[in-house]
Amino acid sequence: MTMRTLLNKIGLTFAVIVIVSPAVLFFLWMLSLSIKFEIDNASYPPVFIPTRFNWGNYAAVLESKRFATYFFNSLIVTGAATLFALVVGVPAGYGIARMRARKAAVVILIARITPGLSYLIPLFLMFQWLGLLGTLWPQIIIHLVVTVPIVIWIMIGYFETTPMELEESAIIDGATRWQVFRHVALPIARPGIAVAFILAVIFSWNNFVFGIVLAGRETRTLPVAVYNMISFDQLSWGPLAAAALIVTLPVLLLTVFAQRQIVAGLTAGAVK
Repeated sequence: MTMRTLLNKIGLTFAVIVIVSPAVLFFLWMLSLSIKFEIDNASYPPVFIPTRFNWGNYAAVLESKRFATYFFNSLIVTGAATLFALVVGVPAGYGIARMRARKAAVVILIARITPGLSYLIPLFLMFQWLGLLGTLWPQIIIHLVVTVPIVIWIMIGYFETTPMELEESAIIDGATRWQVFRHVALPIARPGIAVAFILAVIFSWNNFVFGIVLAGRETRTLPVAVYNMISFDQLSWGPLAAAALIVTLPVLLLTVFAQRQIVAGLTAGAVK
């Protein structure tokens, strides 16, 4: 190993440590807060590893009736938004890729990178006029603003890389365009659909801004519920940290087990 190679590896390792260490430290500190008693959380100097563990913080969160309600709200909103996004986004991505509609692809890209707050005010007024504020429907509909562009953009990249010869053969054999899409394109694009599903779930589950504006007291999602523990309820760092970790756990596990597919989805079509 030459000196230059060694220095490159050392520099890369140092850069990775600098970038990753803050996130790891914050996560470990949250874990420490969640397993400590309140007297340890308020002590000075701070205690990182307690002498006794308080697993009751997790039990208090899981036994809360409101937490179960908010968890099911998150499941309904994320599941419905992801399902609708796949139903709309997969055929749309296929059509844009096959028609080579570059202008439509640019519109989808703009919709993907536009902040969600740009859509919030007009949609809020519309939902207020329809009398839907405080229900789950506004959250499901507005989450489509985030999930649909992601699904369409990923599927455009995947369909552009799938072989056209198979579809042309099916058309020669007398298949209609819908049959080609259903029986030829969809089976080939299953990895892309899986990536689109994973990313749509992650972005929808973690969304906070839409829920805090459109949700009612009984229709909050988990990120909003954790925030309201800080705002209105008695501030206890142990249960708060436990609730935050429980909210993060589903997305964290999904990210860990599907990290390769997520990277592939984020870079789909980048070479073209």
